[in-house]
Amino acid sequence: MTKTFGAMSVAQLSGLIQTAAVDPIEVTEAVIDGIEAYADRAVFTGILKDRARIEAKASSKRLKEGRSRGMLDGVPIAWKDLFDIKDRITTAGSTVLAKGPAAQADAPVVARLKQAGMVSIGCTNMSEFAFSGLGINPHYATPHNPLSSDVPRIPGGSSSGAGVAVAAGLVPVAMGTDTGGSVRIPAAFNGIVGYKATRGRYPMAGVYPLAKSLDSLGPLSRTVQDAVWIDAGMRGAAVASIVACPLKGLDIVVPQNVVFDGAEAGVLAAFETAVDWLAAEGASISRIKIPAFDDILALMAKHGAMVTAEAFALHRERLAGPQAADMDHRVVMRMKLGEKTTLSNYLAILEAREALIGDVERLVGESFVAFPTVVHVAPPIAPLEADDDLFFATNGKTLRNTMLGNFLDWCGVSIPCGTGDANMPAGFLLSAVGKRDEALLSAALSIEEVLRGEFI
Repeated sequence: MTKTFGAMSVAQLSGLIQTAAVDPIEVTEAVIDGIEAYADRAVFTGILKDRARIEAKASSKRLKEGRSRGMLDGVPIAWKDLFDIKDRITTAGSTVLAKGPAAQADAPVVARLKQAGMVSIGCTNMSEFAFSGLGINPHYATPHNPLSSDVPRIPGGSSSGAGVAVAAGLVPVAMGTDTGGSVRIPAAFNGIVGYKATRGRYPMAGVYPLAKSLDSLGPLSRTVQDAVWIDAGMRGAAVASIVACPLKGLDIVVPQNVVFDGAEAGVLAAFETAVDWLAAEGASISRIKIPAFDDILALMAKHGAMVTAEAFALHRERLAGPQAADMDHRVVMRMKLGEKTTLSNYLAILEAREALIGDVERLVGESFVAFPTVVHVAPPIAPLEADDDLFFATNGKTLRNTMLGNFLDWCGVSIPCGTGDANMPAGFLLSAVGKRDEALLSAALSIEEVLRGEFI
């Protein structure tokens, strides 16, 4: 075999397991060994050795007895440290929760993938309380982007460890959450696939919140097909029924406002090349202005960000007490901005949001929307750690494109589409209006083949 088990796609590894070419126990031990041997110790906050071995043993027994639970049986998965894992403390990337009570049960989505036969291998690092798009964590250290060949670069956040774990070939898939881009940003920065589902597609119980009006989740994986399989497992489906749709005549809207502002030349070139390739395959490309994008930015400037207001409400007592001193000061600073959002301001945001969602749905309809996931490649870590102003400016720019989809309740998939500066990856973000996940994933399957070729 030319690839380690962790570097395989879910589909590749599943094929080996289901045909008895490899045993889940062998896979699990090799993946654990790979994680422990990896030089960057900041990727995982914990390895679930005992649990993984028990689950792998059970999977092996089922397969030998002809009782496979499906194509995910025996496949390892890592979980962002926001998901409750039975008998483990959920840290949310913060030391202030590290002495709290252990989870009494798995989060429902964890339980569903366990039922599908997946092996929970570990918990991945993240931005503290999921409140940054950069992935920098002063408590558990910052995972380095494995694709950087010059200086240590950010992994993207907040699902930083999840993105690195997949990109570095440690696990075939990792689960993240996405409140403003936290699945799609690390996917783009690390050259992998990130699928953010429509909010509410999966149960959010047992997932530590940031802003419940925006929180969603989804997998970071090597391929769109892997994301389709994981989606089916999280919905309790026995098989994945989503298939690729024809590209000929597929309607793709490329917005002409906001999403290209400040774009690096390399990222822009990679995106436009991707659009040209899709057009050559028969996709219908239209370029229009989406006024709601400007309206969202104006709304935030006037009333504050919804995520900040809800994060402040959630952490209000913690921010006013002694625990604040043990938190990342940048997280504290950003959360405290939410105090300025009055109840009347918050209600105005909610009212405007509902109207803007309706406006965009009428404008876009069943078309897909495409633009760069992030307008720059992953920047170096050191300057961001040293300069608060640079950190906040970069964080805002990093989150800008993806947060539009969260505000509008869209679903989205980030697909690698080439490289920009320093030969770092760029992401092509395909989105659809809320609850069109099946159509989105179907289109993404076809688009990925064009952007990445048949050998993914």
